Amino acid sequence: MTRVKFLKDGSIVGFEIFGHSSCDENDFEGKIVCSAVSSAAYMAANTIIEIIGDKCFATIDDAKMLVTVDAPCKETVAVLNGLKLHLTELSKQYSKRIRIITEV
Repeated sequence: MTRVKFLKDGSIVGFEIFGHSSCDENDFEGKIVCSAVSSAAYMAANTIIEIIGDKCFATIDDAKMLVTVDAPCKETVAVLNGLKLHLTELSKQYSKRIRIITEV
């Protein structure tokens, strides 16, 4: 199962994604869900860094991605909220594959 943790400090300041949505190498639906999550996360991170220009910490490893922004501007907060909405809707559709966690 993929777990997505949204990090908050008043507003959303980042996210951490860990785990895989697929059960094994033959799990076609899991691979599709994993790809959807990864694509959305990369788009959010790239938009924050390359388009908006907010400075952030980002690290990627096997089955783990962490992105945090020290002082997110309103555009970055909007991107992070959009990512949360997108992945929350995916988790409703694929509840056995994605779990959303919001850190307080």
